[in-house]
Amino acid sequence: MDNKPTLTVFTPTYNRANLLQRGYEAIKRQTCKDFVWLIIDDGSTDNTKEVVDHWIAEGVVPITYVYKENGGLHTGYNKAIEVMDTEICVCIDSDDWMPDDAVEIIVNYWNEHSHEDIAGFVGKDYLPDGTQLGEVFPEDATMHLVEIRQHKKWNRDNKPVMRVNLLKRVAPQPTFVGEKNFNPYYMMLKIDRIYPFRLLNRNLCFVDYQPTGMAANIVKQYFNSPNSFVELRRLYVTLKHTKWLWRMRQYAHLVAECRIAGKSPFKEKEVNKCYVALMYPFGTLLYYYMCRKLKQLS
Repeated sequence: MDNKPTLTVFTPTYNRANLLQRGYEAIKRQTCKDFVWLIIDDGSTDNTKEVVDHWIAEGVVPITYVYKENGGLHTGYNKAIEVMDTEICVCIDSDDWMPDDAVEIIVNYWNEHSHEDIAGFVGKDYLPDGTQLGEVFPEDATMHLVEIRQHKKWNRDNKPVMRVNLLKRVAPQPTFVGEKNFNPYYMMLKIDRIYPFRLLNRNLCFVDYQPTGMAANIVKQYFNSPNSFVELRRLYVTLKHTKWLWRMRQYAHLVAECRIAGKSPFKEKEVNKCYVALMYPFGTLLYYYMCRKLKQLS
């Protein structure tokens, strides 16, 4: 008999032992125990290992701890996908935590709606004060992540629950030497190209943004991880289910980020050279704007 849990809750972390406690308390309160908590330690130099070892010794919830050399959030995702052995997974960042019934909602919804023609489903994120991020989704609908991305009313942090076998199919995410800010949303979009997601208007995560998180200091990230952003934009401009104006914005970013990386956007694979030419002036202006913003932040 297979006693594997249905869900992997995975948490990439780096030097956040002080924040993980909140997530652990929420994990212990889950009303459904059909999960394993996978903690990927991206080379922490604080006491993360000692803290997690103590929780493992307590034996309250199943925890798998993996330590790896520091490489950035996307390499934490790569390691998590390599280790996972469940049907579905959800990422809960080290500064976030789950409502007490989140695992129950996820597992029950998956048992009811799982199908080989969907990549998973997308639930909602909430702020700690109980404010829902973004407006409600259409009821009982399926949609591609990139379609959600293009709508201002839904384009806030949402919580994808993904099929592990699809993630294993598209992983690992590429890495570039010296670049640690490659958004793992790249791999979510990769599986989004295969199948759409169902939409679920339920709270799956409380998010508590930190000043050192990936969402902060985005301009600095453009300059310290330019090849990563070029790769992400290259994927964006080749996706289906995108509106023309939105795609042109991505071409402008592609031009700007290629200039930062010292590359020619005309030489990038799979891109439309006519669109590159059309958006080259706008991308050049964006590049100079980014340079000015970086100077202001220095």
